[in-house]
Amino acid sequence: MTNLPAPAVSPSATIHPTPRPAQVWLASQSPRRLQLMDQLGVPCALLLPLPDEDPEALETLRPGEPAQAYVQRVTRAKVHAARQRHERLHGPHGPMSLPIVCADTTVVLGQRVLGKPQNARDAHGMLQLLSGRTHRVMTAVAVHDGRRLRSALSISRVRMAPLPRAVIGAYVASGEPMGKAGAYAIQGILAGWISHIEGSHSAIMGLPLFETAQLLRASGVALGPQP
Repeated sequence: MTNLPAPAVSPSATIHPTPRPAQVWLASQSPRRLQLMDQLGVPCALLLPLPDEDPEALETLRPGEPAQAYVQRVTRAKVHAARQRHERLHGPHGPMSLPIVCADTTVVLGQRVLGKPQNARDAHGMLQLLSGRTHRVMTAVAVHDGRRLRSALSISRVRMAPLPRAVIGAYVASGEPMGKAGAYAIQGILAGWISHIEGSHSAIMGLPLFETAQLLRASGVALGPQP
């Protein structure tokens, strides 16, 4: 019998811990929020909208609604929808063993709320409005542990350099603005035109890590590497 050499073991294979079971439900379709939760060292199970749900309807702005009240209301509505979704999936008497995390982000220029663009023309118009000006990014986050709802709000200021029309056109053509509040992603290909931020970079991405960590700890969730 021929003795075969033992298979080579990659050094990286010995340093990654065994994946831990989920600690929270993340009720978000955003891959950025999942990435940010991973930064906190919190494994997530996704609690995504069911086929008959219309998550975009929750984000409808009410006439005269202030931006701060809007983003907090939408986040609470997302929590309520997620809890109902959990009940539908696991039954009315099933235990909600994991806390639910929800968040919402909006871009505010003056008193005007800039949500997700409806189409390329809408995205082009939003970027023209933001070009060369400072706007606010408001992100609300909430954690429901089955008994209590805890929430927080992060407000950051972002200065965007003047955007040439060709840059706006190319950015819109890339498709990246779609599905993004204010028609841009600070971690995306427009990052080189952001001249200054004041506040939380992670909140501008979609989840304020400091505030989220505080809410999770208060809800009994352990953060970071665990044995």
